[in-house]
Amino acid sequence: MTLSQTTFHDALLDSTQPVPDGLSDGQGRPAGRRFSVYRNNVAVGLTDALATSFPVIAKLIGDENFRKVAGLFLRQHPPRNPMMMTYGADFPAFLDSFQPLQHLGYLPDVARLEQALRIAYHAADATPADAAILQSLPPEALAQTRFTLAPATQLIQSRWPIHAIWAFNMEDGPKPQPGPQTVL
Repeated sequence: MTLSQTTFHDALLDSTQPVPDGLSDGQGRPAGRRFSVYRNNVAVGLTDALATSFPVIAKLIGDENFRKVAGLFLRQHPPRNPMMMTYGADFPAFLDSFQPLQHLGYLPDVARLEQALRIAYHAADATPADAAILQSLPPEALAQTRFTLAPATQLIQSRWPIHAIWAFNMEDGPKPQPGPQTVL
């Protein structure tokens, strides 16, 4: 019997699944507990990647709760590409629909801010506008000039004080005051 990628994938992310038939150790014996260790290492690695990407969310709900939430998330949203820096893009939307944390309505928007920071960090560099060229343009040409925002630029709008929450938890900023915030 050949082991399918789907069977392997499903068993890897779901500890209730049995070790797939056909897996063996280096001596040809059934993989058994070795696969369980591998399964655990994958879950821990993905959880750690999420914690690194969403440190404020981890701090806000606590490490133990974060690990539980991450465990549920990673089983529903396994990585789609091999670059771990992109893992967790679906985490804000997951938090939107995660019933046990609905009472913390700001969490998904704080996660969106953390995701935007990550995207900005990894975005392509952009050449800034040359002030000398802009100064040399005649007024009619300047009026027709259109600018392109840098790839790192995003606008996050929230009914919550998401930047203040982020700053309070990451930079020991002032205590957040209620109210909406838009973050560039």
